[in-house]
Order: sequence, then structure tokens, then C-alpha cells
Amino acid sequence: MFNGTTRIAIAAALMTAVALPTFAQSRPDPIKQHKVWGAFSYDDANAGKLCYILAIPTDKQPPERDHGDVFFLVSQKPDGSTGFEPQFEVGYALAPNEKVTVTLDGKTFEMFSSGKNAWLTHVEQEPELVAAMRAGSSMRVQGKSVRGTDTSYTYSLSGVTAALNEVSNCKR
Repeated sequence: MFNGTTRIAIAAALMTAVALPTFAQSRPDPIKQHKVWGAFSYDDANAGKLCYILAIPTDKQPPERDHGDVFFLVSQKPDGSTGFEPQFEVGYALAPNEKVTVTLDGKTFEMFSSGKNAWLTHVEQEPELVAAMRAGSSMRVQGKSVRGTDTSYTYSLSGVTAALNEVSNCKR
């Protein structure tokens, strides 16, 4: 069995190969591990150096299902603007037209899905979600598979602030 750091590094490699198809693909470089959140960078031929943080869930429901690789990541905006872009990815197709929800301290954020990924429906809420992640201790993400299975994932937010601070200074 892989330890948490190894699993995050594997997930980071998968994320670069699968989750960011708009970028020229390259192998991610680990920057630093901050508890359960890893900070990574990679070089894109068009956009230059891009950085992100990533964590794997501490709990997956229902436990008897094969969820594949599941992770939540927060990346620098690929267009070069300031701020972060949260993203959720699973190892199966999410149900089309079904919302994915992110809940922290009683506050819910809605995401739209496309294939195996989900992003905030209201882009203007990105800073609010990132601030809630910095202030919180855990986060729950709920969705539905294309087969109709309700799924949920719990993430520890331990280390998220340090990891975000790490990539805030990532040079482009």
C-alpha cells in the first residue's frame, strides 16, 4: 500500500496527464508536502510554469464502490490572472446535469461537472471557497455517477493554507 505522500504524487502525475488536457502535458515536479496537501508545478510550453495543490480524500462513500483516483486540487489560474481555480476529479464519469456540492462549515458551493471533473458553477465564488478552505478543518464533496450512484468524499484541510502559500509565489 502507498503512503499518503506517494499516493498524492501518483495522483499529481495522473492529474497532469488527465485533468488538464488544454495544457501541453509534462511531468509534475513536487514542490513541498504540507501535511495532506501537496504542492506541485509543471512547465507548459504555452503558459510557462503552472502550480497547484492537491489532496486525496480521507473517506470515500460508498466504500464498496471502485472510485478510481479521486482528488481535489486548487491551481493557479491558467490565464495568468491572480487567484486560484478549485477543481474536483474522480475516476468515473459524473452524471451530466447533476450538480456536485462542496460543503465546509455549513456553507455549500455548487459545481458543474464535465466527464470526470467539476468546477465551481459561479466563478466569482472561487476566492470565497479558497478562503473557506483556509479557515476550515474538513471539506465534503458530494456527487452522482453517470450510473446514478450517490458518492461523497471527505478531505482534511490540514496543510491547505501552507500549500496555497507555497504556490502563491510560483513564478510564471
